[in-house]
Amino acid sequence: MTSSIFRVIFAALVCVVLAACEVKIEDKSAGGPEFAIKFDAALADAGQDGRLLLLLATHDEKEPRFLVDNSADTQLVFGINVEDWQGGTDVVIDKSALGFPLENLSHVPAGTYYAQALLNRYKDFTLGNGKVVSLPPDRGEGQQWKRKPGNFYSTPVQVEIDEAGSGSFALLLDQVIPDIEPPEDTEYVKHIRMRSELLSEFWGEDVYLGAHVLLPRGFDEHPEARYPLMIFHGHFPADFGGFRTTPPDADLEPEYSERFDVHGYNIIEQQEAYDFYQTWISEDFPRFIVIEIQHPTPYYDDSYAVNSASQGPYGDALTYELIPFIEEQFRGIGEGWARFTYGGSTGGWEAMAVQVFYPDEYNGAFIACPDPIDFRAYLTVNIYEDSNAYWYDSQFQKLPRPGHRDYLGHVHASQYGYNRLEAVLGDKGRSGQQYDIWEATYSPMGEDGYPVRLWDKMTGEINPDVAQYWKENYDLRHILERDWATLGPRLEGKLHIYAGDMDNYYLNNAVYLAEEFLEGTTDPYYGGEVDYGDRAEHCWNGDHENGNHISRLRYNTMYLPKILERIDATAPEGADLSSWRY
Repeated sequence: MTSSIFRVIFAALVCVVLAACEVKIEDKSAGGPEFAIKFDAALADAGQDGRLLLLLATHDEKEPRFLVDNSADTQLVFGINVEDWQGGTDVVIDKSALGFPLENLSHVPAGTYYAQALLNRYKDFTLGNGKVVSLPPDRGEGQQWKRKPGNFYSTPVQVEIDEAGSGSFALLLDQVIPDIEPPEDTEYVKHIRMRSELLSEFWGEDVYLGAHVLLPRGFDEHPEARYPLMIFHGHFPADFGGFRTTPPDADLEPEYSERFDVHGYNIIEQQEAYDFYQTWISEDFPRFIVIEIQHPTPYYDDSYAVNSASQGPYGDALTYELIPFIEEQFRGIGEGWARFTYGGSTGGWEAMAVQVFYPDEYNGAFIACPDPIDFRAYLTVNIYEDSNAYWYDSQFQKLPRPGHRDYLGHVHASQYGYNRLEAVLGDKGRSGQQYDIWEATYSPMGEDGYPVRLWDKMTGEINPDVAQYWKENYDLRHILERDWATLGPRLEGKLHIYAGDMDNYYLNNAVYLAEEFLEGTTDPYYGGEVDYGDRAEHCWNGDHENGNHISRLRYNTMYLPKILERIDATAPEGADLSSWRY
């Protein structure tokens, strides 16, 4: 990268990430560069709808599509919608296209770039209520636009943008991301898929739920056994993670984990997975079933495991359709006292939400680094009192709300920056990213069939009516306080919450607020646990002995002592406490 390119992009990134100034880069020409993009007519014989993305990178270490994120090292992306786009016909991306982190193409400095185009393809869904929405269907990848099977993309080509910032370039989408091969069953891990009647009715077409099921040792040899069920909530799992029946690969080259600052982390992961297997089959280990659920939607890599206006009755489908189906197939006990939930981040929120919304169907939730459980601390925004999600109230300054920090408090991204990238990747909540899925889950459905915005994506102005809808339907702390007279007796001893006090996304702030209520309960006292990791980042899960790089690999065993105590203390008279302890 030349020094001039570096200076301009760095300046723009500082403005977007810190959001402390407006990007004021002089246009290099009246129109800026233009990219004429077409797709090979051989790829499809019908017009295409979707989000067309132009990606520019200053290096070719990876394809440009893999170099766009919210870090300071992000490369450039620009996006527009296309409708009924015919093969062989040019669509032009120019200065009018929304960009990240630069405002638009006219702000791209002169230099050498690697250009690539990708079409995130949409399809129409005619919902059960009659509304028609155009969304990117999941194709088994967990709603990842850059690797979604069926998406069209081009081979990266080198382009030169001159000092005037002008130029006309052509890109051809002539490749298709291939389908994903489904995982195969093994002795211990089985894969199931079932059609949901509830979700199929909502979406107006067949909708399937899936799960990876880890079976205990001796499952076939003990047909009389019935097992407790542990539900590990989290993002879309390609297969059951963290379990392998062989030692680490002898020829595995050690890789460095930047996230954890650990060398050879890939070897550690394989060793932990093998150690888990050794524990799983040991003589004195209790026998139970663990499941990881696949429930992606057209909005995200999972549904957040609750009923919602724009995604449908996923909470009911998972709790009353999928889980009983699994228990019937694999001899689960099939009663609420024998089901437990746990997970971190998204999975932490889900573990708590299903316990709160279905209090009798689960007997304990272990809630690590949950997404905001009190919307007075929706990351760094109080959605009920603040007027803007991107900027603090100030008469004379434009003070940015941070979106990501490290354990020392250094800020790496802003609320505005995260949302700007989402706006480029897709409008109407179709980016497949974090803030959009919160709206798809928590917001009412608009007249157009899409989720209503909590705030304006461009300005950050908060809609107080939507905030109140969120409060009454999905603010978990508020719901607990509002309904404690009836919920409290059914949740006593079931809520266990863990957060690092320097969570990267400020998620500990909502936990503090929830703790204030929980510790103040008296009729009954909540009887659970709230714990914090000193200077721990996202996603601390209650382990004071090991770093998160280790404890995150031990979810399926770390809460087991508390689960077994709870089973012994709460199982009803006559419950099966022995057939699964062989």
